[in-house]
Amino acid sequence: MGTQRTRPGTSRAMLMLVVAAVGYALNFWAWALLSPLGPLYKDLLALSGNQQAFLVAIPVLVGALGRIPVGALTDRFGGRIMFPAISAASIIPVLFLGFFGQTSYVALVIGAFFLGVAGTIFAVGVPFVNAWFPPEKRGTAVGLYGIGMGGTAIAALTTVHLWNTVGNTSPFLISSIALAVYAVVSWTLLRDSPDRAVPTTSLLSRLTATARSAFTWQTSFLYALSFGGYVAFSIFLPTYLQTAYGLELADASSRMAGFVVVAVFCRPLGGILSDRFSSISVLAASYAVIATAAVGLTFTPRSLQDGSIPLVGTLCFLTMAAALGAGSGAVFALIAEIVDSDRIGSTTGFVGAAGGLGGFVPPLLLSALYESTGTYGVGLILLALTSLLCLLVTLTLTRATRNAHRERVAQVST
Repeated sequence: MGTQRTRPGTSRAMLMLVVAAVGYALNFWAWALLSPLGPLYKDLLALSGNQQAFLVAIPVLVGALGRIPVGALTDRFGGRIMFPAISAASIIPVLFLGFFGQTSYVALVIGAFFLGVAGTIFAVGVPFVNAWFPPEKRGTAVGLYGIGMGGTAIAALTTVHLWNTVGNTSPFLISSIALAVYAVVSWTLLRDSPDRAVPTTSLLSRLTATARSAFTWQTSFLYALSFGGYVAFSIFLPTYLQTAYGLELADASSRMAGFVVVAVFCRPLGGILSDRFSSISVLAASYAVIATAAVGLTFTPRSLQDGSIPLVGTLCFLTMAAALGAGSGAVFALIAEIVDSDRIGSTTGFVGAAGGLGGFVPPLLLSALYESTGTYGVGLILLALTSLLCLLVTLTLTRATRNAHRERVAQVST
């Protein structure tokens, strides 16, 4: 009688999850360093609104597109190699920005481009974590891994303060040290799951097969709004709040951090609810809430009493943050349910790229619309309409794909 392989112990799987989430957070901290500094660079270098938006969006674009090859490479080489590799590579642009890149706009753009490497870390963690947990717990596990996107909150809370109190190189130096320590620790502690499925086909053939999948494009569209919306607001919210409501930079950065924290902690909730109920239901509810909150913000003027954001606007932002976080978790719970284990990395790369691109476009669009119309209302209405379209796709095409997959699984098991 042959022996049956048992899954790795829960304690070891949890250790791998925690180390992976820490790496996600530290790399996202580095990835988001430029966002809170955007208004300062605008004043110091006399940048236009579009130049400022482009600067903070470049790492998002590069990090998004880079997830496609990084996800496929993770399928092949595993997270044990890719986590320390990405972390070590990210140190170079962080140090360049801190010590050489702040002298001109061109130098900042160059540094921002290579800083995008740090944003590819997401495509490493999803297949790595997914392999350590059984199917019925993968939504929860990947959702918990998603807490690492709170690294953007670390950047929001510390960067401007360190710049003002310690010096303009300090945020970059501290972040690079954290990345260096993590690269060593992750190389020492991380191990790939013994159940990890190593692909036997070439990188190109896997990417081609993933790109041809209708499910890849459905989830890419959904993630472009849920995670893309989170990224867009996390990098543009300080500018938005300063311009639309007249908040001071420190206050705007603190509110951005609050937005990020709510989204971060709702992401695992989205995965947990998807495992318990249905990822389709979680996604549908998330997009309905996002659309409602966007419409609410459209009609939320600056407070007449003190010229700040009124309570209803704050509630709309926080509600939207919760829905964006939960929706992001639900997308990858759905992927973990449907995609074969040896293609999780490739699929994560494509879907993660869509999420990053979803975060790249809105800041540029909002900035351009504001300069041409004098209001962010048009952009918020477009967000609401896109959310409703995502709701429609979720309840039709994606639900049909999920149901067809479940029918195939049931036929095979019988």
